[in-house]
Amino acid sequence: MWIIIVIFAIILRWLHSWLIKPHQYWKEKGIPYVKPSPIVGNVGPNLLHKKSFADLLQEWYTSYSEYRYVGFYQFSSPTLIIRDPELIKQIVIKEFDTFPDHRAFVSEDMDPLWSKNLFAMKGGTKWQDMRSTLSPSFTSSKLKMMFDLMKNCSKQFVSYVNKQEGLAVIEMKDIFTRFTNDVIATTAFGVSCNSLDNPENEFFLMGKDATNFSGIRNLKFFLYALSPTFMKALDIGIFSKEVSSFFRKVIKENIKIREEKNIVRPDMLNLLMEARKGRLKLEDSTILNKPELTDDDITAQALVFFIGGFDSVSNLMCFAAYELAVNPDMQTRLREEIISTIKRDNNELTYENLMGMKYLEMFISETLRKWPPGIIGDRVSVKSFTVQPRLPEEKAVTLDPGTNIWIPIYAMHRDPNYFPDPEKFDPERFNEENKRNIQTFTYLPFGAGPRNCIGARFA
Repeated sequence: MWIIIVIFAIILRWLHSWLIKPHQYWKEKGIPYVKPSPIVGNVGPNLLHKKSFADLLQEWYTSYSEYRYVGFYQFSSPTLIIRDPELIKQIVIKEFDTFPDHRAFVSEDMDPLWSKNLFAMKGGTKWQDMRSTLSPSFTSSKLKMMFDLMKNCSKQFVSYVNKQEGLAVIEMKDIFTRFTNDVIATTAFGVSCNSLDNPENEFFLMGKDATNFSGIRNLKFFLYALSPTFMKALDIGIFSKEVSSFFRKVIKENIKIREEKNIVRPDMLNLLMEARKGRLKLEDSTILNKPELTDDDITAQALVFFIGGFDSVSNLMCFAAYELAVNPDMQTRLREEIISTIKRDNNELTYENLMGMKYLEMFISETLRKWPPGIIGDRVSVKSFTVQPRLPEEKAVTLDPGTNIWIPIYAMHRDPNYFPDPEKFDPERFNEENKRNIQTFTYLPFGAGPRNCIGARFA
């Protein structure tokens, strides 16, 4: 009898520690929070496909409008949504040493191509060195050098569209994805694909696999979050062995050919090769120390560049095309600006005249506001941090090391306090006069601080 009671007590204690205790975290901290459900926390509606995560976040953001922050639970993992722009600034810039990381799912030995990339690397000397190594890829001079590579892809795109006869129905997401694939393939990997005329080329198919974060890969992230040890025992990486082997092979063969034939090409791969040899110089002519870059390090950076741009840029192009279709007056104005600009340069599109198209810049900026590439930005604390009270009902709150922080980019971009009539698509928000009135740290399409998106200017 006593044995049964003891076993029952142990089971109850285990259930309490696994199901109930984790969901008391924000209550014990005295932080307002969204009431969780057992096991799934607050992500149930998303798991059941009843609501998108963007809609859920906006719902929580709006429901707790009187607070600067609100907690919720990803299953049993407590996460804090920061609503206040000043607090966001403090976290991503002033307290960067406290919040240097993105949330890590996979250790380096479980999937090096994922964990070694710039996005997933933990903040520290190695991350700083890699960021410094990659940053020159996105300076004005390097982007200008890559411009002809991008323009060749644009010409292929125009040629493909012009081939369509009569009243053609085109799946825009597909052709924009193929265009984006080709641009990244040529500028990061040194590979020419022309995926529009060669729809089944291996690079595109492998890239599509690598960037598919639904289905099985989504389940992998879920299992990594629940039990990294279990996933490590099963030897399951984020990327399939076919994808990993393919991109490793592409990089290795490209490096070999370039070194044997002394080929120099204005792309990211060349920059990483130069960095490995200790020849890389920054804009101020300061020579970097020779970094220890393996082929896997180089592959990981090229691959994350691919992953970061493959869907986000093609999605942005889809949203831009949609807004042009439903706003014909804007379409006319933008078309006139483009035509008049290139006419001044013998009908040739150049890097300089592209940068001078002001209405195009306004239009893309508004597209990024209404349809940001990422719905959230995230940070993880590596040491304790105390949020000092600013509102009358607040008290000082200490966040523990390992606390997950979310910056609700999508919701802030649709906050009428920052962007009046937020559902209206209005590029005039970003004209010279109006954009000065946008409150800092409320417009964050590419994040903010030292860990903002390194490829923002490229995109």
